[in-house]
Amino acid sequence: MGNPRDATFETSIDGLSHDGRGVAHVEGKAVFVADALPGERVRAKLTRKHRDFDEAHAEEILEASPDRVAPRCPHFGVCGGCVLQHLAPAAQIAAKQNVLAQNFTRIGRVEPARWLAPLTADVWGYRRRARLSVKHVPKKGKTLVGFRERDPRFVADLAHCDVLDPALGEKLDALGALLNGMEGASSIPQIEFSAGDAARILVFRHLQSLSDSDQEKLAAFGRDHGFAILLQPGGIGSVHALEPGDIDLHYTLSAYGLKLDFAPLDFVQVNARINQKMIAHALELLQPSEQDRVLDLFCGLGNFSLPVALHAARVCGVEGDAGLVERARGNAAANGIANTEFHIGDLADDVRGSAWARAEWDLMLLDPPRSGAEGLLRQLPGKSVRRVVYVSCHPASLARDAGTLVRTHGFRLEAAGVMDMFPHTAHVESIALFER
Repeated sequence: MGNPRDATFETSIDGLSHDGRGVAHVEGKAVFVADALPGERVRAKLTRKHRDFDEAHAEEILEASPDRVAPRCPHFGVCGGCVLQHLAPAAQIAAKQNVLAQNFTRIGRVEPARWLAPLTADVWGYRRRARLSVKHVPKKGKTLVGFRERDPRFVADLAHCDVLDPALGEKLDALGALLNGMEGASSIPQIEFSAGDAARILVFRHLQSLSDSDQEKLAAFGRDHGFAILLQPGGIGSVHALEPGDIDLHYTLSAYGLKLDFAPLDFVQVNARINQKMIAHALELLQPSEQDRVLDLFCGLGNFSLPVALHAARVCGVEGDAGLVERARGNAAANGIANTEFHIGDLADDVRGSAWARAEWDLMLLDPPRSGAEGLLRQLPGKSVRRVVYVSCHPASLARDAGTLVRTHGFRLEAAGVMDMFPHTAHVESIALFER
């Protein structure tokens, strides 16, 4: 293909990669083509050559997929926050289920006995948590705030964002104007956003002390736009409110009459609507009875533990983050749930010495990070566990762990399906049921 800088070529797209790019094969070599969809014929420009594959972007769509739609956001194609806005939502879901199926086959060498219907909700304004990057660009005479561009060296200059909670998504212009007017803007590398049911917060990470004038500007912005403003001069423990007063940061699980408090930088599921559906789905699959003892691993602040506890004899939650364990215990007490216990435990480490790991459990729920539960599954589950529900944010680690549960522990993969936790992105969230 000659010089990569000026090499253009026509090709047919025959697949979608795990990161949302079209996959073509040119002279027997895989080419990942940004902004191209399966079934399309495109004119593409080569951007990078590698030994085993090449990269390109679609310059012209010669034959469009029937699933192609006009992206809603004017920043699409530059901002790295979304990569699939040009693909119809139903087709996004089908593509994600295909990614999950391929991972089960290729990595886990397993196949679910049945596929679960995908969990979906509104695909816009769904993000209640986000980390925005901030970059002061003297050449442009302005401070940029937004997600990283597709080239992660740069920050996308966003005026608004359709996937963020509108409380913030419609105010990015105002947030940029605030930063432009601050003398210490260049010392702010990121802003964390969290939305609870009663409060919305912005946490400003800053590498140098902010002047009284800048702090007053932040406080005024918070008052004008309905945000509680917090500052983070150091590690997580340094986060504090700019102005005195309690911030009621919580979300409710109305189907269970539960209220869960969380701290500003705590992990909570990004998509509140899907979270509600996911909990109901997990309970339906787990089927806890009043006699069942349930082990909830990577339990966080009790998102699954507390709803499960309403239907089970006993729930034990284990989590590596001490702050989340403290919140889980507090949430159980505040909701009057007495049949739970929560422990701090490094679930990537040897857990066999822990009393909870030696106890007998009937049901197990796993909600691990992207790396999955490989180390844990060398030790657990014990023979008494008859059913496992696995909530996953990474299909490759789920597939690997599914192979372990099936071949090492004697389970069968009864069911699996995808959940649209992150519409318009390539993230594949899924849930799987294993029966002894």
